This record gives sequence, structure tokens and C-alpha cells, in this order.
Amino acid sequence: MSQGAEDRIGLRERKKRATRVTLSQATIRLCIEHGWGKVTVEDIATAADVSVRTFRNYFSSKAEAIAAGHLERMLRIADELRARPAAEPLWDSLTHAVLAQFAPADAPDRQAAHDRRWSEGLRLMLAEPALQGEVVKANAAAQDALAEAVAARTGTDAAHDVYPKLVAAVVSAGSAVAVEHCLKAESPSPLAPVLTEVFERLAAGLPVP
Repeated sequence: MSQGAEDRIGLRERKKRATRVTLSQATIRLCIEHGWGKVTVEDIATAADVSVRTFRNYFSSKAEAIAAGHLERMLRIADELRARPAAEPLWDSLTHAVLAQFAPADAPDRQAAHDRRWSEGLRLMLAEPALQGEVVKANAAAQDALAEAVAARTGTDAAHDVYPKLVAAVVSAGSAVAVEHCLKAESPSPLAPVLTEVFERLAAGLPVP
């Protein structure tokens, strides 16, 4: 997250969000590596170096913890959008904000991200019925947060205007399509170029190829 975005969030809230991210990432990693049914809350707490009580203070279940990862990422995209230069075209700002969270340029090369077993484990995890309902709820909250940022950027009203809600929904759908495309690719496919292509097409109005 950029410094400008961080300045808009209080220290206490940043710490809470950081803990949520840590717990969510630990849950995702363990469920992918060991399988949904073999991972307990105790396992997650141990991996995140917190107590089970701390986990329960943040999440009611593994599914909620995993879905929170998506919500937190979209909240950071909203933060990044607010921090982008005011004169920058909206879709350029959105592209930068999405890439910063899904495929940051300074991120280390993670072999797991290109490992076929990891991708298969991720697909299996996302297919869990218990997770799907939580993802729907998290996605709704994520789109609301992003719509607020879009509204602030464009001078529209997130509560009454269609435009910010539509943009938020399109950003969410476009990001999901890019991730799914990479997960289902026959050979390892870097996410950044696919995300860039998706948002270039969206910015151009989705012309027929």
C-alpha cells in the first residue's frame, strides 16, 4: 500500500487489518497444502503465532477467514485508488491499484504461485460449499467499499448513482476472470500481463476482438 493510502487509515485499524491478513493468509496456505477437511482452527492459530481466542475474535470459521482475504485486498485497492493522482484517468488509476495488490512489481518470485499442485489446491479450496457463501458476502462488502472510492474520485454518489457501483462490480469481475484464467492455464501464466490486458479491454469499452 502506498504511503498516501496508509495515511488515511489509523494505526489501530492498520494493526487490526494486518492481523486479519495474517490469519487469512495462514488459513489459505494450510487449506491449500493439506486440504480443507484436515485443517483446524488450532492449526491456523499455531501457524499465525496467535491464540485460538484471537482467531475467534476475528473470524467465526475457516471460510470467513479465507473470504476476508478477498475483502482486504479490495479494501487496499480502494485505498490505493484514493491515493492515486487526481488528474490521472480513472481506469489508469484502477489498473495501477489492482496490479499493486494482485501482482506487485516488488514482490518476490514465489514458486508456489506457479506450482501446478498449488493451483490445483487453490481450485479445490475455492470449490468448497462452505466457502462460497462467505465469498459472496465478502464480495458484496468489497464492491461497496470500492464503489465509495470510485464515487469520491468521480464526484458521483455511491448510494444513489449507478456508475460507481457498476465500476466496482466490473473491477471485481475483471480481476476474478484474470485470476481464474491463470489458474486454469495449461502452463504457468503470470498474473500481471493478464490483469493488464483485462483492464485495457475494459478501459476501451470491451471492443470486439
